[in-house]
Amino acid sequence: MRIQVTDVFLRDGLQDEDRIVSVEDRIAIGEAIAAAGIGRLEVASFVNPARVPQMAGAEHVLAGLQQSTTAELTVLTLNGKGVARALEAGAKNIQIVTSASQAHSTANAGRGIDEAMASLAAEVVKYPGTNFFAGISTAFTCPFEGRIDKDHLLKIVRAFKDMGVRDIGLADTLGTTPPEEAMASAKYVMDAEPALTYYLHLHNAHGLALETVDAAIAAGITRFDAALGGFGGCPFAPGAHGNIATEELVRHLHSAGHETGIDEDRLAAAVALARGTLARSPRVPEPAAK
Repeated sequence: MRIQVTDVFLRDGLQDEDRIVSVEDRIAIGEAIAAAGIGRLEVASFVNPARVPQMAGAEHVLAGLQQSTTAELTVLTLNGKGVARALEAGAKNIQIVTSASQAHSTANAGRGIDEAMASLAAEVVKYPGTNFFAGISTAFTCPFEGRIDKDHLLKIVRAFKDMGVRDIGLADTLGTTPPEEAMASAKYVMDAEPALTYYLHLHNAHGLALETVDAAIAAGITRFDAALGGFGGCPFAPGAHGNIATEELVRHLHSAGHETGIDEDRLAAAVALARGTLARSPRVPEPAAK
């Protein structure tokens, strides 16, 4: 089976690191990821750099990779302002994100779910020719509220559907949801809205994410996010673990006989470049004392 792997190192992999990677270095890492055969990269989030300084220069990273690669480049936004910035920067594939948890939405986006969704919907309707797809953070488990009710998750999926969005990502933001629980929620949503397409964004707290991948493939899901080296986490979700590692996911998929189009040796080189770049990059400055 052909499986699509989206590498999210340049966004999710970096956003929780205590290092500031330069625009030039982020572009070089993105080029190495694309050279390994990964055809889809999440390269930035258009969020307030005062809150997430690792994402400063998002416009320049996107522009640089648009010029130097043919990969499909995606960016993440949390509200209407982020959508407008992404479009102004020339983004063609924009992920609009909300949380399944009110508490996490407030911590992550600075507003509740309904307000965040209204802000996104107001922008999406203005640009019918843009490829918007959705991501739902804490889709299964929230650090503040615990287990997410399946019907509540379905309500959010349907709110995105009402915006005209047909491509939905379900994120295990903490990486702690047991595979059987994550898939029970995913299947519930998929059965209720079978005309939509779905992908999974998995973090990996207990080394069980690959089990979730296998169960998801059996259920018909063929797209997964991952990050070089297993880096990543949400700075606004206490206890969030790193992403499923791209190289581990690809190795696992290949051993199971699936096709990805990804060269493992070149992918290993990209991982080494990412690790080395992080090690030499300056630390995030400490906030000024008041």
